[in-house]
Amino acid sequence: MGIQAAAALLQNANFKGFFTGRISEIAAKGVCVPGLNCYSCPGAVGACPLGSLQSFLGARPFRLPYYVVGLLVFFGALLGRAVCGFLCPMGWIQELIALVPVRKRNRFRLDQPLRKLKYLVLAATLILPVFIARTPFFCKYICPSGTTAALFLAAADSQIRGLFGSLFNLKFGILAGLVILSLFIFRPFCKYLCPLGALYGCFNRVALYRGSVTESACVHCGRCAEICRMGVDPVKNINSAECIRCGDCVGSCPAKAIRFGFTAGKEPRIIVKEADMNNVQ
Repeated sequence: MGIQAAAALLQNANFKGFFTGRISEIAAKGVCVPGLNCYSCPGAVGACPLGSLQSFLGARPFRLPYYVVGLLVFFGALLGRAVCGFLCPMGWIQELIALVPVRKRNRFRLDQPLRKLKYLVLAATLILPVFIARTPFFCKYICPSGTTAALFLAAADSQIRGLFGSLFNLKFGILAGLVILSLFIFRPFCKYLCPLGALYGCFNRVALYRGSVTESACVHCGRCAEICRMGVDPVKNINSAECIRCGDCVGSCPAKAIRFGFTAGKEPRIIVKEADMNNVQ
């Protein structure tokens, strides 16, 4: 979580904004960060890729945002959902909430059907601004990062609080629901609603940073699947679109058969300690 904390702080390094309630207008705000981090957050020093993409898609005359699309493809092709695992502030916030000692349920009946919802949200995010609403659908109606940013602004500026209405109440309800769910389910927003995670997940099988399992070393103990909080079975599908590259499975493997990295396709050196093998038997 240290990397996630550092990434969140770097993307929100305008610390005085949290006290003044003023959004930074520095030149860096023209550059998209990898994860979901609202442009309107008083601490933000970069632009959200989804917000930027929707602004272009909803503009008239229509202009294809080559720069934003290029950055999204670059981040996806390089890291895949490792962006979600290490560089996204919303992922970090959910993991902080998950530290509350409440029994977690990461596998339940509707889990798999609900995971398809984020692809519908992605489709709506890309299609609606172009053909129907001409408005940033995800930012306006769903984004918990934007709602969090609004709360920070309102805390520092009482005039902003007076602007809240029914739309904010809707988004606040979504944020509150996600906070509650995060107590019981690991990263519910990432699993079920995040269009950015859905997009990066499409790159997981081809990203340069990827996972591999050395089948000749695997002892099929099932520990990696049991420990995965994203519900992935690494032995069956190490580069699943749901994998955020957190590395929990690597640490759980007694045979050291799992690895992530930019050279994951190469055969790793396998060192199996006798004590580890005795634990498997």
